Amino acid sequence: MTTTSTAAEPVADARALGLAHYAARGVLEHVLARHGITFQQQIALRAAINADTPRTADDLVTLVQGYLKADPAGIRATLDELLAEQLLVRDGAHLLPTEAGRELAATVGAETAPVSARVWGGIPAADLAAAGRVLALVTERANAELAAMNA
Repeated sequence: MTTTSTAAEPVADARALGLAHYAARGVLEHVLARHGITFQQQIALRAAINADTPRTADDLVTLVQGYLKADPAGIRATLDELLAEQLLVRDGAHLLPTEAGRELAATVGAETAPVSARVWGGIPAADLAAAGRVLALVTERANAELAAMNA
């Protein structure tokens, strides 16, 4: 007689999503701490770096708030910190990344790349595609719920 294990496969739910997010974020925050930058600072800096056109402070607040659902006043304080650290600079109404800001983001990216490769490596493309579809739908629905709560 053959016996097989029928352990249930994990189901994607809010808890699983949260645990995955915080595990990955913990890795990133470990790297960021070595460079004296916070998670929110890194998100704001990358938003400025990745912008197709120069962004105003209001533009960056809107972008970061959309990503993190954080308080606009806290995001403005984060932008002020990045300016004080000379990772961003004012150019008229726009906030631009400095060379130091770009270098910091590149360094963090280089340090996290091998970890990301180990975390994501070996996951079948079909599984990643399915997870991507589910996460996009969850994000869309959660954003709609949040918008309804704030209306």
